[in-house]
Amino acid sequence: MRYENLRREKYCELRTVNKAYPQSGAAMTNHARCIVAGFRNSHFALGTPLAPPSRRGFTLIELLVTIAIIAVLAAIVAPAVFRNVGDAKASAARSQIEILTLALDAYRLDTDVYPSSEQGLSALRTLPTAGQIPRNWRGPYLRRTVPLDPWGRPYEYVVPGRANPQLYDLYTLGRDGTIGGEGEDADVTSWGEPVAP
Repeated sequence: MRYENLRREKYCELRTVNKAYPQSGAAMTNHARCIVAGFRNSHFALGTPLAPPSRRGFTLIELLVTIAIIAVLAAIVAPAVFRNVGDAKASAARSQIEILTLALDAYRLDTDVYPSSEQGLSALRTLPTAGQIPRNWRGPYLRRTVPLDPWGRPYEYVVPGRANPQLYDLYTLGRDGTIGGEGEDADVTSWGEPVAP
């Protein structure tokens, strides 16, 4: 129906052109005749059936093959990505422990002692009020609040340390939160060895 209307519009348009310029004489009439002749031989000529426009889409097989390829790629890539996430968390924990170690050393340079276990790592940020109050505290020794480990738990801080009786023990127990483990569950410590049970 749409094509029928288009054909009629074109035919009427050509007749209008011929009537609108009668002063041009034979030249315009011949031009209009050529257009009409070409028009009648085209797809839009009156009475000529038109083929519906072809539309090519994806077949079900093509879609299934594409989905299968994506699934195989995801199965291959996903374990590597998640392994890298675990490695990144362990690396972040090591970096944070190094930063906290530097801050503890700066604290000790000013006050001659490390914060007690009771004062904890918060003594690096605010003047401690528990235990023996340090005389030459020149903090804060951290620009921001004491971070949690990458698994959302506070770092363990013990003075004097069990692994380092002359200093302190600073560690996190990894993803599982228990002593020992491998991979992402491994302990990350300031002294570089696992926490003794």
